[in-house]
Amino acid sequence: MQQQLMEIMKPIWGTEPKNWTGAASTGDYLSMKHFTNLTIFIISGAWAGGTSAITVEQATAVAGTSTKALAFDTMWTDAAATGTYIKTAVVSNTFTIGTANSIWVIEIDARSLDIAGGFDCVTVKGATPGTNADFYGVLYLAHGMRNQGSPSAMPSLIID
Repeated sequence: MQQQLMEIMKPIWGTEPKNWTGAASTGDYLSMKHFTNLTIFIISGAWAGGTSAITVEQATAVAGTSTKALAFDTMWTDAAATGTYIKTAVVSNTFTIGTANSIWVIEIDARSLDIAGGFDCVTVKGATPGTNADFYGVLYLAHGMRNQGSPSAMPSLIID
């Protein structure tokens, strides 16, 4: 029998899809204790013209305790919903979004976190896009379960 997608990964709400005019966004902090990988999808809707700098942070708890930058050097983008993803280098752990109806994808390997320092949680942050009507939301997909079992039976990733 073919395995279902929901049996090998767990989708988690990152941020609500909304107009982020004049506001920065911080996604939910997720614990990576039960999964080896996290894929972050940033999905835009209408975009009036601003840009938002995107970063990823690690923390020691889902409350956002002791945060620091998480290094990453690659992202994928599907600009203007063409269906073609382009792998793009990321400089200084930051890139900007600013195109309507687009998707940006960041892949995080849990081994890239400072586990020895007690960091096992991740979030994505977006700087304010300015005074424009710019809409986006974030979806997390956790995959690579550390223990066998259905992700639907796993504890919440937004609880330590």
